[in-house]
Amino acid sequence: MRRKLKKKPIIEPDLTYQSEKVSKFINYTMGSGKKSTARAVVYDAMEAIKEKTKGNPLEVFDAALRNTAPNMEVRSRRVGGANYQVPVEVRPSRRDALSMKWIILAARAKKGKPMHIKLADELISASKNEGDAVKKRENVHKMAEANKAFAHFAW
Repeated sequence: MRRKLKKKPIIEPDLTYQSEKVSKFINYTMGSGKKSTARAVVYDAMEAIKEKTKGNPLEVFDAALRNTAPNMEVRSRRVGGANYQVPVEVRPSRRDALSMKWIILAARAKKGKPMHIKLADELISASKNEGDAVKKRENVHKMAEANKAFAHFAW
């Protein structure tokens, strides 16, 4: 018998930009339950983007998410005692989640600057199809391409 589907929590749009994606991004940025700190970091990053690009930071943010979102990924599948890396298409909700995680991880990996500046730099470079988060997406796509032969094991 199938289990009940989990009800997804309704995420309210953030206060400044009225965007659910920015609100979700703040949640991904948050560590140890410090939402006010995460909010400050993300909003300061948006202000830094506004100063550097002289444009709308929400457009840069959306472009960065689009450019880092993967279309395909590999999943491990056990068939007859062997593990195969099977390429599968990424669901839209997971696509956004991976994109946000990769941008934040790429920003955290940089050293020597405050987090809001690192995050702003990563978002700007991702919106121009550059940066570590875009490299990560390219690597995931290469893995999926290399394992195309096992696509018939997809479930």
